Amino acid sequence: MTKADRPRCAWAPQGDPLYRAYHDEEWGVPQRDSRMLWEMLMLEGFQAGLSWITILRKRDAFRAAFAHFDPDAVAAFGPADVERLMGDAGIVRARAKIEATIAGAGIFCAMRDAGEDFADYVWAFVDGTPVQNDGTTFPTQTPLSERISKDLKQRGFKFVGPVIVYAWMQAIGLVNDHADHCFRREEVAAT
Repeated sequence: MTKADRPRCAWAPQGDPLYRAYHDEEWGVPQRDSRMLWEMLMLEGFQAGLSWITILRKRDAFRAAFAHFDPDAVAAFGPADVERLMGDAGIVRARAKIEATIAGAGIFCAMRDAGEDFADYVWAFVDGTPVQNDGTTFPTQTPLSERISKDLKQRGFKFVGPVIVYAWMQAIGLVNDHADHCFRREEVAAT
């Protein structure tokens, strides 16, 4: 069996190299970098109503448009930046999502400035250890994603409903939802 033919989660099409690389190298791997956790949360918000591959294909353009998701830089964006972003065909041009990302940067910075590390905040929901699901059932939301969603909303984040939050939890490795037949399941569980 070649590397490309290894069994994967059903959502990762064998024929799409970008999706396959995302699945094989990133999805579900426990992410503990605060900035990257925030970037992924913002990208999941942009994904609302779209497919993840749309966001994945635009990720480099998003990074360029949003100052490589530097929270301090994004928090300083003003009305002219919103208009610039609305004119950027490389990203999803949804004003509410753009404004939510700028506001989210401010919230991230306020948490940090108050001594609350975003990674510590996120991983505290699972006591620092990823949830290992059974690999046969794949919910779209859980009581935990509902709890995290509620807390994020109370802090002022937008586009963080329980379904978006669960997709984010899967992406950042807070939960291991690789299928039981997927070659990455055990590898991710060991990280």
